[in-house]
Amino acid sequence: PIFCVIAETREQARRATRLAKVEYEQLPFVTDIGALDPRKDKLVTPPLTLRRGDAAVAIKAAPRRLKGKMRLGGQEHFYLEGHIAMAVPGEDHDVTIYSSTQHPSEVQHMVSHALGSPSNAVTVEIRRMGGGFGGKETQGNQFAALAAIAAKRHHRAVKIRPDRDDDMTATGKRHDFLIDYEVGFDDDGNILGVDFMFAARCGFSSDLSGPVTDRALFHCDNTYFWPAVHAQSAPLYTNTVSNTAFRGFGGPQGMVGAERVIDEVAFALGKDPLEIRKKNFYGTSDRNVTPYHQTVEDNVIQRIIAELEASSNYARRRREISAFNANSRFIKRGLALTPVKFGISFTATHYNQAGALVHVYTDGSVHLNHGGTEMGQGLYLKVAQVVAEEFQIDLDQVKITATTTGKVPNTSATAASSGSDLNGMAAQNAARQIKDRLTNFASEKYQVPRDQVLFLPNRVRIGNQEIPFGDLVRQAYMARIQLSAAGFYKTPKIHWNRDKGEGRPFYYFAYGASCSEVSVDTLTGEYVVERTDILHETGRSLNRAIDLGQVEGGFIQGMGWLTTEELWWDDKGRLRTHAPSTYKIPLAPD
Repeated sequence: PIFCVIAETREQARRATRLAKVEYEQLPFVTDIGALDPRKDKLVTPPLTLRRGDAAVAIKAAPRRLKGKMRLGGQEHFYLEGHIAMAVPGEDHDVTIYSSTQHPSEVQHMVSHALGSPSNAVTVEIRRMGGGFGGKETQGNQFAALAAIAAKRHHRAVKIRPDRDDDMTATGKRHDFLIDYEVGFDDDGNILGVDFMFAARCGFSSDLSGPVTDRALFHCDNTYFWPAVHAQSAPLYTNTVSNTAFRGFGGPQGMVGAERVIDEVAFALGKDPLEIRKKNFYGTSDRNVTPYHQTVEDNVIQRIIAELEASSNYARRRREISAFNANSRFIKRGLALTPVKFGISFTATHYNQAGALVHVYTDGSVHLNHGGTEMGQGLYLKVAQVVAEEFQIDLDQVKITATTTGKVPNTSATAASSGSDLNGMAAQNAARQIKDRLTNFASEKYQVPRDQVLFLPNRVRIGNQEIPFGDLVRQAYMARIQLSAAGFYKTPKIHWNRDKGEGRPFYYFAYGASCSEVSVDTLTGEYVVERTDILHETGRSLNRAIDLGQVEGGFIQGMGWLTTEELWWDDKGRLRTHAPSTYKIPLAPD
């Protein structure tokens, strides 16, 4: 921001800003990366290269070759609740920030830096967000810092809430990409070598563009084994807002690139794309090493595809669609079955840690706090379920409290599809510490072996007797047993060497697939999604209803990204799609 207006009311502040006169010099600018050279033009952060085998040699020696380029647009987060922050000054250097953020600790660090205060003077609290989708991982920092500076200057609480137009104009989006690809393959559709260049519009600063473009490369294989592969990123500088995290964090862009290659090979050979997909899937005992040299140990994609192919009646519907298209002049239908393999973990290894705080009160009720943030994805409920399961108590006995840096420090962002894993395990660790103390206490008090202390629903069996959970807790309190614990978890086995482009950045992979049928009016371009079948592997789901909502919501948001949602800058470099009137997200009728 150039300046900040502080006023008694939001309306006064907005009117005052319109009176400002800003003098500036018009200079050449770049908003689109289409004319840039990804190997020569300015980057916002160093690129990444992944390689395994010699892709150039494999492609040159292949019986068939093709190359192409595709453009993938960006996307506005369009969270229901926009950015908002309130700063309340305290004594000495203290300030409390209420921020709509996915990363309270980063807001804490940025505010402390802006104020010149230590982190212990800044407390950040977030009860819940009205949506985030990655748009509140870093973008909330500026609003929190502005509110904090003004609050300390005027010794009053200050709140900032940008208008929807201002929010959309001033905050980063999903990165749009230009993907160049070259592939060598044989007459049966076996891919022998691929070469990718992923160029991204990043904006005027790095923000999260480095890890976003890294993850695009991590997913340039999707579910496919490339015998020889070379992939390079180009996080390009542009005179636009700095793009940022968005659901999938570059992974979807990488996977779309992989799927384009599969489709092009199928079209060149006149084969069903699903046949080419299945032919190039990762194996289980061999053909299972990724471009970044991680062995895929949990591959279930063949099973998922087989089950979805059968349940969606793919073969029959494909024949029906061919017959329909032969007899329909203007309306044409299409059917596609596409897989997904998504790596679970932050690619920055140090972020894969979490803390939690659990108190058990003398009436048997439980207080839970952890570093994850709730944005409608159900994280608070899932972690509470974990704690209730450990103690075998009813869920309503667990009080979920607002995320705050004052209780759990040094938290990671709630992102990378890792919130339930990290915070659930940290909360479980804290609950088990207390549970172990209660078990030891009961064993000693009632003179029974530890293995005869069993936690049952809302009660504990100790030898041949059962007592309510709350009674055992009260007895433990009277015996001066600690009923509070700080839990901690760090993801095991992961490591990553970015300079070499090798390691195990992901603890495991999540798999899924969708089969979608669409109708397109070839005269007007109007389309209708006739039907979509989705099969997603969730392991042992913590909450089936929440997970179903996440799968369905993720599909709809992705559909909007690739169809109706478009970011458009005019010839003066101004974003013109900055309101619901000009930016079209999917609605219920769609």
